[in-house]
Amino acid sequence: MKAVGFLRSLPIDDPESLMDVELPDPAPTATDLLVEVKAVSVNPADAKRRIRIAAEQPHESPFVLGYDAVGIVRACGGSVTGFNPGDRVWYAGDVSRSGSYAELQCVDHRIAAHAPNGVSAEAAASLPLVSLTAWEMLFSRLQVPSNERPFTLLVIGGAGGVGSITTQIARKLTNATVIATASRRESSDWCKKMGAHVVVDHRNLVEQVRDAGFEFVDYIVQYADTAQHWEAMCELIAPQGRIGTIVETPDKLDVSALQAKSAALMWELMFTRSLFGTHDMSRQGEILSRMARLVEDSIISTLDTRVLNGLTAETFKQAHGLIEQGAMIGKLVVKY
Repeated sequence: MKAVGFLRSLPIDDPESLMDVELPDPAPTATDLLVEVKAVSVNPADAKRRIRIAAEQPHESPFVLGYDAVGIVRACGGSVTGFNPGDRVWYAGDVSRSGSYAELQCVDHRIAAHAPNGVSAEAAASLPLVSLTAWEMLFSRLQVPSNERPFTLLVIGGAGGVGSITTQIARKLTNATVIATASRRESSDWCKKMGAHVVVDHRNLVEQVRDAGFEFVDYIVQYADTAQHWEAMCELIAPQGRIGTIVETPDKLDVSALQAKSAALMWELMFTRSLFGTHDMSRQGEILSRMARLVEDSIISTLDTRVLNGLTAETFKQAHGLIEQGAMIGKLVVKY
């Protein structure tokens, strides 16, 4: 099969940073779907892994990235239930397995779901990873109220993919007052389009939030820079509030700053369930099924703001270059 991979961690402008390769077709295990990939989303995680995982030791064979996909099921393993060849599916994949920058990919059926009807493959591809991350962050990690009890939610990194879908989910499925951060006019407008009640500038976070009328906020989600905003988050979090982040940091954080408020810091990694084979892996398939219905009912909007075409190294080099600039609004997708 045709794929795009790499052997060494190199700057994206290096000719070998990503390469066109031919690889054997993958063989599904008993619990796998074999999927013909039609479209993928390119995430910051893709660029981070390309830069880091082969910095000291090159891979012996091409490593294939890609953690979002929409495609057609071509074969099912013997233990698969709920899917048949010909079904259109979507998923965010498994960080420990070969990715979706390829014509064919195997994925465990428990972390996949039927893709939403009436939505193009490229539009649907903008949602799986960020939807799972946002859903798990809100309802599993932070345990925000899912009833009518009002609360305040600060979304740091509001215009990115995860921030955008977090805002939509919180606005449409809870009684949250959503405060999102953005520093440019176009990103501020996007956050409002996603449903943010208030948009503030992250560069002066405490003053901006308090000028907007909020002394404290009940929940904070951090999708930008954990260390940069740590002191501001500790200042703004409400007593007994919760902070959630997806952004690792080499810096030491003074977690004791949360002690007086009995506040909590929660980590979210969407790959945890598949990486460790947790007993509740199938929960991700359930979340994606719920998201598909929300998209079909026009409650949740897709995030595709930039579409590139072609399963080629040049296409993905362009995509990674755009991601590494750190200014993307919404999601960048590649249609095969």
